[in-house]
Amino acid sequence: MAFLTNLAPFLLFSAFVLLLLVTLSAPIIDPIYLFRLSADVGGSTTGGSGSVQFGVFGYCVSAIETSILGIDNTRDAECSSPRLGYRFDSTVARVLGVSGITDLISRTLTALLVLNPIATGLTFLAFLTSLFMLRKGANGTARLPSFLTLGVGFLAALLATVAFIANIVIVAVVRNRIRDDLGDDIGLTWGNAVWMTLAAMVALWLSLVGALCGICACGHRRRRSDYAVRKGHTATY
Repeated sequence: MAFLTNLAPFLLFSAFVLLLLVTLSAPIIDPIYLFRLSADVGGSTTGGSGSVQFGVFGYCVSAIETSILGIDNTRDAECSSPRLGYRFDSTVARVLGVSGITDLISRTLTALLVLNPIATGLTFLAFLTSLFMLRKGANGTARLPSFLTLGVGFLAALLATVAFIANIVIVAVVRNRIRDDLGDDIGLTWGNAVWMTLAAMVALWLSLVGALCGICACGHRRRRSDYAVRKGHTATY
């Protein structure tokens, strides 16, 4: 039980780092994203490809490489300004070479992604409380920190689960709407941020097992201590 109790802070720290990276996904950290849209742009004389990676607070446009009559022409990559809730604007439509996609996703839907930073904050708080589990009291127990870690960790795990479901739903909605309206003109790729949220969620639920073990171990040690005291009194008489 002591091993599982000591493992809880490590699991909480791992979950915090994962959720923090998800929160800092595109447009802040370009390689981490929830989903990517890609399309071949150009005609018979122009060839090229463009892609857009979407994160929690916006998107990043990849460099567009085009070739006109054998002459290469490259547009630099750019990212949107971080903001809560976004839509497919004219920049996304230009990069993908399509029109009529601004209504495929709403700011209200993408605003649900705010659950990720909230879960990150709660996970960090649970991690801080779990550090006190490593410091035992005079009786060799850490029951109060275990209770606090269990309570805050449960809220963090619950919110991370809701955030993961929201991420899945948002990507699935975008995929279905693009497939219905644009067919195979645009391809959608699931991003690594979705699976990072899943890993953080699993780590959070596992950390609760460590907190429970800390509480149970405390009670077990106290019973052993009481038994030793009673045995000592009996021996004295």
